[in-house]
Amino acid sequence: MSHDDLQRSGFKERTRIDAARERLLDRVTPHDRTERVSLARADGRTLANRVDAPNPVPGYDRAAMDGYAVRAEDTFGASDRSPNLLRTGEDIGPETAVRVHTGSELPEGADAVVMIEQVGERGGELEVGDAVAEGENVGPVGEDVAAGQTLYEPGHRVRPSDLGLLKSVGLTELEVHERLTVSVIPTGEELVQSDPAPGEVIETNGLTVSRLADRWGARPTYRDIVTDDHEALRAAIQRDLTKDLIVTTGGSSVGERDLIPEVVDDIGEVLVHGVALKPGHPVALGVVEDTPVLMLPGYPVACIVNAVQFLRPALKRAGGMPCEDHPTTEATLERKIRSEPGIRTFARVKLDRGDETTARPTRVSGSGVLSSVALADGWVVVPEDREGIAEGETVAVENWEWSP
Repeated sequence: MSHDDLQRSGFKERTRIDAARERLLDRVTPHDRTERVSLARADGRTLANRVDAPNPVPGYDRAAMDGYAVRAEDTFGASDRSPNLLRTGEDIGPETAVRVHTGSELPEGADAVVMIEQVGERGGELEVGDAVAEGENVGPVGEDVAAGQTLYEPGHRVRPSDLGLLKSVGLTELEVHERLTVSVIPTGEELVQSDPAPGEVIETNGLTVSRLADRWGARPTYRDIVTDDHEALRAAIQRDLTKDLIVTTGGSSVGERDLIPEVVDDIGEVLVHGVALKPGHPVALGVVEDTPVLMLPGYPVACIVNAVQFLRPALKRAGGMPCEDHPTTEATLERKIRSEPGIRTFARVKLDRGDETTARPTRVSGSGVLSSVALADGWVVVPEDREGIAEGETVAVENWEWSP
């Protein structure tokens, strides 16, 4: 259908969201570029290879308690009524104990530790009032991590707690996937970066999407605003075909100035134009020279919804990372949410965590009201086969800003 035909007719058909996402993901190829980075730079990165421990932790037998290192056999038969007497010294020998502290290396010849609470002194000798078994109160070599133990599989996203473990086994670098490159191009002749005159609008979508892409593991380039002009838009897209993905914001609908889908169709292929979701149905998805192009709507809330539904899974697929579900909070709905059958609706809500957690809808419509999503605690997803959700029903509030 031509651009003029779309302007006259609007979206007669809208692709279901799951089908649209699959069409996009079918054209996203996981990249295989890797690099070695220091542990300090590895937080949040995705492992390219399996990681095995080169060294055990601990690397020596260590005292697990404050007390005295001993030969266990020298304590056999000891009791409160009949304690065994031991000498103290610098080295372990028959009936000789060495003072140790939690974590210190067990002296050669010792095989157990008597806790300080079980020891008394009498005339320069130790009274041991409790027998210990071989290995008691001792942390053996490899108790925490064994040498050669598999720690992480490929595709694992490194967390701060992982870094401490990796350092403890002697690693200083990791092989990780390179971060994906993403171009974020805000479009619209009405957009400015600051000090808007009447009829002008401050650009926010590009900033928001570029920061989301960064959270999702990519390396975004936030481009200058491009006006609504065929040649300018074409040049902007062709300039960034070296990127892994291109994202445009604005100009994706069927109005006179909505030119992006037509430009992409001229130089590539539009896979989907119009998706059955609210807010944000005028999204378009395409490919130019094997580079996926996501054309997000200009209304801020619609832009965010579509970024979460399409950009996030595309980045995960391209980066070889799992696309985990967002965490949810169960809550009781304070007011009915209305929705249209056949449309997946994302209703923004505020949570009240009193005696009972409740969710208060802030907006279902109003995709241009940025504060309705920025000040919300999440959204409730109304599936296509529901005609709204009744007041009092238990709902799952999705924390879409969570970043694994």
